[in-house]
Amino acid sequence: MFNKRKSKEDIIFDIINYSVLGIVCVAVLYPLYFMIIASFSDPNLVALGKVWAYPKKITIEGYSRIFNDNSIWTGYKNSLLYAGLGAVVSVTMTITGAYPLSRKDFYGRNFFMVVFLFTMFFGGGLIPTYLLVKNLHMTNTIWAMVIPGAVSVWNLIITRTFFQTSIPEDLREAASIDGCSDLNFFTKIVLPLSKPIIAVIALYTIVGQWNGFFDALIYLGKEKMYPLQLILRNILIQAEPQKGMLIDIETLMAKQRAKELIKYGVIIVSSVPLLTIYPFIQKYFVKGVMIGSIKG
Repeated sequence: MFNKRKSKEDIIFDIINYSVLGIVCVAVLYPLYFMIIASFSDPNLVALGKVWAYPKKITIEGYSRIFNDNSIWTGYKNSLLYAGLGAVVSVTMTITGAYPLSRKDFYGRNFFMVVFLFTMFFGGGLIPTYLLVKNLHMTNTIWAMVIPGAVSVWNLIITRTFFQTSIPEDLREAASIDGCSDLNFFTKIVLPLSKPIIAVIALYTIVGQWNGFFDALIYLGKEKMYPLQLILRNILIQAEPQKGMLIDIETLMAKQRAKELIKYGVIIVSSVPLLTIYPFIQKYFVKGVMIGSIKG
């Protein structure tokens, strides 16, 4: 094929475009790179700003302190459990709630959508929510981490939009003519076609559960049930010198060094599982987040 020679304006545009994209990439990737090299560098040099291009005085003392703490592994196990179970419950409830709302023959669907939308703008607040969870006897149980946030109205809306734009009404009518019931149509046709949105909802839920610590701080009183993020938070707090303490300068410096030593390490440790999962569901995630951008 004949390749048209680029004009001077096109060349200038490409230069500007690639320059801006390059700056954006550096701005996004450098903080991640810095956390990695800082986690292996002497914390004193990091605090002085001498570590920015490559690690200096490489040390793994921070990672040794982190992984020698048995509570870290307990937190990993709990976070994996909360994230996995939370994803299953959230996907199940979101999918089964959004599909009826996407059906035009579902009587009262607009009323239910208004009720759901109302909860996006108005909530009971922290104290009523805690009292409700307590009265349901869910405090200090796994269900306190899973049930209260099982359904996000935003996820419900984008899932409903997916069904409306990706599952043709003609397909349901054809299946109905062939004697397919609503339940069989949902399980055998709708669900296999819904892999992208399932992946998106699952990823959102897993990320939210993995990064969250506030619910555990409120509802869990047993340390053996703490998720990873709450345990890492406690480690950083314990390493920080407390105000009002009569402490000599050497102890103060030792505590500050310990805090700087593990600060970047705990970020890397807590991020590895999500960075490992994402490549496997990236194709579904990209397709799912484009819902409604072309159709509807």
